[in-house]
Amino acid sequence: MSRCWFHRMGTAPTGAHEMTVIEKCRLLASFSEEPDYITRTFLSAPMHDVHRTLRQWMEPLGMRVWVDDAGNLHGYYPAAIPGGKRILIGSHVDTVPNAGAFDGVLGVVLGIQLVEELAGRKMSFGIELVAFSEEEGVRFGVPFLGSRALVGTLDSSLLATKDKLGITVAEAIQAFGLQPENVMRAIVNPEEVLGYLEFHIEQGPVLESMNLSLGLVTAIAGQSRLELIFHGQANHAGTTPMNLRSDAVAAASAWVCQVEQTAKATPGLVATVGRFEVTPGAGNVIASEVRASLDVRSAQDNLRLASVTSLIEDANTICAARKMTVSCTQLLDQQAVFCDSGLVNALAAAMSRTGHQPHRMVSGAGHDAMIMQQRVPVAMLFLRSPGGISHHPSESVLPQDVDAAVHAGLAFLDSLEANHG
Repeated sequence: MSRCWFHRMGTAPTGAHEMTVIEKCRLLASFSEEPDYITRTFLSAPMHDVHRTLRQWMEPLGMRVWVDDAGNLHGYYPAAIPGGKRILIGSHVDTVPNAGAFDGVLGVVLGIQLVEELAGRKMSFGIELVAFSEEEGVRFGVPFLGSRALVGTLDSSLLATKDKLGITVAEAIQAFGLQPENVMRAIVNPEEVLGYLEFHIEQGPVLESMNLSLGLVTAIAGQSRLELIFHGQANHAGTTPMNLRSDAVAAASAWVCQVEQTAKATPGLVATVGRFEVTPGAGNVIASEVRASLDVRSAQDNLRLASVTSLIEDANTICAARKMTVSCTQLLDQQAVFCDSGLVNALAAAMSRTGHQPHRMVSGAGHDAMIMQQRVPVAMLFLRSPGGISHHPSESVLPQDVDAAVHAGLAFLDSLEANHG
């Protein structure tokens, strides 16, 4: 079974240094599976275009470029003395459907910009840029496939996971021209790495509300993702009395309201039902089944886990009262992650030296940094999201904020040089 992709085959300008960071991001956004929208999922055909373009920007800077067998593109800028440690800088280059141009991709392009700003200067450590092949979880329903490969958790069960067309992760890797049996070769050796730095748009309104260009991430909220299936009984909408119905939509809707009420009443918790699939989905038929997603996040893992348990109990109580049942499958249980204090303090000092208040904040969104933290120290720098908008075509970033991130990033590299030179 084949998948049909749309992608533009334009080539990057040879004088890439003449393009701004924002222009580069918009060029990468043109490589899409859909002609009118930005959509680029795990190892789809447009990813070849992204890799080719990134390579054309990296190699003239003296970087060695390769793709690992999970589809992550790497670019290595060597240290002054061979054999030194390296700092990893990266983010993802896949997107959600109908995405904006900056989520993920901006972090990769900013990494390239830092190397360009060095203008050939070598440091006591190498710089390895990583463009992760997958973070969003769109194609296979499991996020972070790219960064999982670097920490060694892209295992056989994940490789066997199928997309909606029945294609497995392993088959997608093979179709891209890679060897899934070699994914473990991508694992990072922590003894060779100083840490991992990720630039990312905030994807929220906090920095804009404070009129700040940059934010210093201290932690990434833990996530629970589940699917609940409400089992009712299909019947005729006109002939079935209200008191004799087992309406899956009515039960699921009551539960969705309870999810919202619980999250509103619990400080530090957010909970979302973002997907609602009704069977049979006809206007004159009582629904026999509803599949609903549940996304619960908090920087406090105990609070998150207790809330998930409570919400599942609520679903069971609601269904029992209607003589129905509900089943539940856990898709993700990701613990909260705390950024490395040494890297955070170094980044805070770099922000201060470049004239930016090091406002510390928790990320409510998941990022590759939360996976990389399993193996290496991590740090994150947020850039303001105008309007707080992300995962939408109107997603944007301000030129002055990009400049601020580059200056802070260079000061951070200088700090690492001073401490590890």
